[in-house]
Amino acid sequence: MKKIKIKTKEEIEKMRISGRLTAKVLEMIKKYISIGITTEEIDKICHDYIINKQKAIPACLGYKGFPKSTCISVNNIVCHGIPNKYKLQNGDIVNIDVSVVKNGYHGDASKMFMVGKVNKKYKRLCKSARKSLYIALKLIKPGIKISKLGKNIQKYISKKKFSIVEEYCGHGIGKKFHENPQILHHYDKRQETIIEKGMAFTVEPMINFGNKEVYCCKDGWTVKTVDKSYSAQYEHTIIVTNSGCNILTFQKNEKINKILINKK
Repeated sequence: MKKIKIKTKEEIEKMRISGRLTAKVLEMIKKYISIGITTEEIDKICHDYIINKQKAIPACLGYKGFPKSTCISVNNIVCHGIPNKYKLQNGDIVNIDVSVVKNGYHGDASKMFMVGKVNKKYKRLCKSARKSLYIALKLIKPGIKISKLGKNIQKYISKKKFSIVEEYCGHGIGKKFHENPQILHHYDKRQETIIEKGMAFTVEPMINFGNKEVYCCKDGWTVKTVDKSYSAQYEHTIIVTNSGCNILTFQKNEKINKILINKK
């Protein structure tokens, strides 16, 4: 079994700061999401805010060669979209994925934004993706298997008649952008790892309107749905507590508590 880092109190406090800064980027950028703005312009606003306002580091920039400070994925782009000259159009759904490094520790989160008048079926997709994340977060506590998270996400999404991308997963996080454990968003009985107090990881289900199949483009980053159906994703970084978890990347107006206590 691969070693999983249990965070100390000091590390958790540093991660709280990184998580809050990450959340603030997603709160800040909302007012700029409008018809006609390019994803490259959105990325520059986020970059300047992280560097100049937060005095922090955008983790995506230069990570394994990634060329921008955020991942921006529109419509049928599942994840890792590279910001470019594409202008947002009426009806687009947009995922912005942000990771901020402060004092050597990472925060990581993403959310969906609606552009203009969005079709009800895609609003339902986004709502379901967010709900599936919340379902998993409410289950987290010491003593349960990681597989329980994916099992319950899958149960919910199957009822909604959507599909779950299986090639990408949540991950441990801390000094490194990606650490152990891996957090699958579908059921896999091999995920026997038991959750412990002090673990820090992300949960980030990617939900497709159509089939689950995806492919990576020639740029080596951009992941799209094979059937060109739309995809939605929400992500949070959490720290496991005695009886549940804390959402380190909690944002204003979220309809979930920042501190979750698992009573089951």
